[in-house]
Amino acid sequence: MTVSVGSTVIVPRSERSIITEWRLSVDWRIMAASFTLLGLGLMLSLAAGPPAAERLGYSDPYHFVKRHCIFAAGASVVLIAASMMTRVWVRRVSALIFAGSLVLLAAIMLIGHEAKGAERWVNIAGFTLQPSEFVKPVLIVLIGWLLAQRRLFPDGPWAVVALVFYVVVLGLLLLQPDVGQSALITAAFIATFFVSGLPWRWAAAFFAGGVTLSGALYALLPHVRYRVNSFINPSDYDTYQIDKASEAISRGGLLGAGPGEGTVKSSLPDAHTDFIYAVLGEEFGYVAALLVIGLYGYICWRGLRAASRLHDPYPRAAASGLFTLFALQAAINIAVNVSLIPPKGMTLPFISYGGSSMLGIALTLGLALALIRRQSLGTRGRHG
Repeated sequence: MTVSVGSTVIVPRSERSIITEWRLSVDWRIMAASFTLLGLGLMLSLAAGPPAAERLGYSDPYHFVKRHCIFAAGASVVLIAASMMTRVWVRRVSALIFAGSLVLLAAIMLIGHEAKGAERWVNIAGFTLQPSEFVKPVLIVLIGWLLAQRRLFPDGPWAVVALVFYVVVLGLLLLQPDVGQSALITAAFIATFFVSGLPWRWAAAFFAGGVTLSGALYALLPHVRYRVNSFINPSDYDTYQIDKASEAISRGGLLGAGPGEGTVKSSLPDAHTDFIYAVLGEEFGYVAALLVIGLYGYICWRGLRAASRLHDPYPRAAASGLFTLFALQAAINIAVNVSLIPPKGMTLPFISYGGSSMLGIALTLGLALALIRRQSLGTRGRHG
């Protein structure tokens, strides 16, 4: 017999196991919504994978579909395993992954794999890994923990250390260069800082620094300047991808052309990755596209609501940052697909093809679920 008191689950000693405590304390509605998105990704890979394989010259038309299934299975394991951790282990594992990711981000400068004009990947045992996908969530967890220490040890330089961590990661990302991930991690960092109590002078400094950095990136990086200019003046630039994505969504109409009946995906570059939402819109229509937005919104809303009810500042700030990270990545991808912002090269969480992306998103949501879990009396601790 178990008893729930507020946000605490009291489990009898005879039933106190990791799986039992996890089963009774995890947010099953967020878990169900996450697996629904994974299922939609598998279904859409059947639609977008074969045309992509043919376009890229693979002999097996189901090359991307098979790999997507493997990635989805791995993401399921990571999501469940991460959500089982206690808050203490969330911090410890995040520290280990953060250290490893920093090493890999630095190694990219020497042994990086270049694609589309950027070096963002490393080849490990035949697999291509993108370290930035893993450094994002663990950085947010560590920042949330560091900022929480200000209440215990107010004289410590916790905010400065958190800022140094962020600046180091940001610098390594911009050296690749990866402006999209840099913007995403900056937004999540500010959200985490805000929940922890952001002083006005820091807020002003972040705003001024963001404006200055944006101007510098526009001036120094040709591909950033090209994307911004092509978004502002599309008639003067080649906007083939965006035009094709808009065509696909428009063709779908209210209920879509039907499963497998999409035609634009055959000529749309990255239809199985960055522009999978356009494939969804063409084959299943506006209704399905809005339902997917609703799933992302529901996960974010329910997660942030649970985080706001936590009394411990560490999980409250870290979980808020992680759910913000998850939601913003989905929002950015969808906004690109419907021509609201310039292209960013960012995947749609749990739906787009991509091993590093899918595992990184699973880690993000798994850590967030672990932090908002109702803690049993045997696992509670002050600030993790």
